[in-house]
Amino acid sequence: MTEISMPVKDIDWDTWKPEILATLLFVVRDGRVLLIRKKRGLGEGKINGPGGKLDPGETPRECAIRETTEELMITPLNVRGAGELLFHAEDMPRIHAHVFVATDFEGTPTETEEAIPVWFRFDEIPFDEMWDDDRLWLPRVLKGESVRGYFTFVEETLLDHDVSFYGAEPALPDR
Repeated sequence: MTEISMPVKDIDWDTWKPEILATLLFVVRDGRVLLIRKKRGLGEGKINGPGGKLDPGETPRECAIRETTEELMITPLNVRGAGELLFHAEDMPRIHAHVFVATDFEGTPTETEEAIPVWFRFDEIPFDEMWDDDRLWLPRVLKGESVRGYFTFVEETLLDHDVSFYGAEPALPDR
């Protein structure tokens, strides 16, 4: 079997175009994070944050709130931008994901056709049930930092990455 290599440095990120613009949103409260077990679509069966594809004319923040509401029946509050992730793969869609963190919500997290809500303490996040890249950036985002990450994948396996962190973006006022 030939080993597949796709270094991040070999991709021209200045001209790279995603096939999907998407969001991820992580609700944090009392040292815990609200995640989902995806029931369908890309990443089915994996643990992740709620999120999904931007609709035409929608901002990333609007999308993150809408997708979280659709997947968990809650409205996230005190939402702040927490960075961007760029995923390149030859066998999956290329994705540019905007990451958000919310520190409160209205409603009760409820299972839907798309997702099962699950709370985890920060030190008990099941990274072995998540995408390979999550362990590289999610702990620091949950502690308040923001991320810029570049990742290459094949067959849902992380090949290479380049991740940097910077100070937190302020939360935007809710509606």
